[in-house]
Amino acid sequence: MTASPFNDIGLDELKAGLAAGSILLVDVREADEYAAGHIKGALFNPLSRFDPSKLPVAGEGQKVVIYCRSGRRSVSAMEQARLSGRRDADTHFGGGILAWLGAGEPVEQGM
Repeated sequence: MTASPFNDIGLDELKAGLAAGSILLVDVREADEYAAGHIKGALFNPLSRFDPSKLPVAGEGQKVVIYCRSGRRSVSAMEQARLSGRRDADTHFGGGILAWLGAGEPVEQGM
């Protein structure tokens, strides 16, 4: 088994990074899912028309973190980003929105 080229962060690290402004969060779920509830500040870049060039560019001390519902689509998005040359988009919140909601964290609704 080969090691994954991707990193997974946990809920506490995600929350701390969002609070500190060091995480640029990207939601790759579809529009209806995003509108129904997303993590505050998450950018919308759905996997069905995922565009690695539309990923935010991380500044000094920042990192791009991708999430979806449960971790599968975020891995696909990271792979597409990697293949397009975006080596900085290699981290995801693998638990996805399900883990976020399961921890009782708030979401924003709407686009």
